Amino acid sequence: MEVYIDNRQTKILLDENIKTIVENVIKECLEYEDFGFNYEISVSFVDNTEIKELNKRFRAKDIETDVLSFPMEDELEGENYIPTLGDIIISAEEASIQAKEFGHGLEREIAYLTAHSMFHLMGYDHLNEEEKLLMRKKEKDVMKKLKIFKQ
Repeated sequence: MEVYIDNRQTKILLDENIKTIVENVIKECLEYEDFGFNYEISVSFVDNTEIKELNKRFRAKDIETDVLSFPMEDELEGENYIPTLGDIIISAEEASIQAKEFGHGLEREIAYLTAHSMFHLMGYDHLNEEEKLLMRKKEKDVMKKLKIFKQ
């Protein structure tokens, strides 16, 4: 498992613990779905300005959002090749706002957004109530397994 983390924002201080949390959540999500660990995933932290631009460009929604997921259809092969599962873009600024609104810590919010995005990368969505309930259950199961609760 290769996880690349890129902090492209300066508004919210992200400590070294965030990297460990993100990697643990990614690993647990892959394990939960029995996906194996031979994947490359990138996680970028941005501010609200950048995520709004990305949301407008890729989803035609001219508003800030907390997280965007970009699954990859990677069909290259080779002996030492690691396929790309996708990219996760998290607004650290929006995550901070939501953490305060929900009454928990930033680390917990980033963990949840990472889990949410990982299930998108693995093919899940929440376009109807049934899909939404299934995704929420998976997210909660991962958070429980990692003992990530309100902080």
